[in-house]
Amino acid sequence: MNEVKIVPVNQDHLVIEVAALAKKIWFDHYSSIIDEGQIEYMVNQYQSKKAIKKQMETEDYQYFLTEKEGKNVGYFGIQVKDGSIFLSKLYVDKDYRRMGIGTQVISFLCRIAKRDGLDKIWLTVNKNNSGSIKAYEHLGFTTERTQVADIGEGYVMDDYIMEKKVK
Repeated sequence: MNEVKIVPVNQDHLVIEVAALAKKIWFDHYSSIIDEGQIEYMVNQYQSKKAIKKQMETEDYQYFLTEKEGKNVGYFGIQVKDGSIFLSKLYVDKDYRRMGIGTQVISFLCRIAKRDGLDKIWLTVNKNNSGSIKAYEHLGFTTERTQVADIGEGYVMDDYIMEKKVK
């Protein structure tokens, strides 16, 4: 498997890179699942440079870029809390999907969880995001419950909450 380099996002130019990747990936991936207005709203609210910086500075989020063949091809964001890792975001450019990047990210997070004595990794995934759901199941995640969250402007996130136990 061609290794993926995981780069901590700890400088402004890297935050800008994540925000640019987010806009590209979200519009490409979610346009068949949710309407463009909601995509634009969510990118601005949660994945803009300002939003990412706020999450990192005030909500203890950590962001990482995934680099393959010298190119930033995706990113993920986590928050460690309540004895677990919340995988808030994991996105990969469409040209680099199915290349083992998700597997390597989850392995990286499992190593962190084991090192820090955390018992699980959990995430939310849109109920209509069947490709991602299958990928998470393949990586050992199970659906634990559902969640509908009002995110403002008349939009909701209708998600499954999935977990992977770390042993």
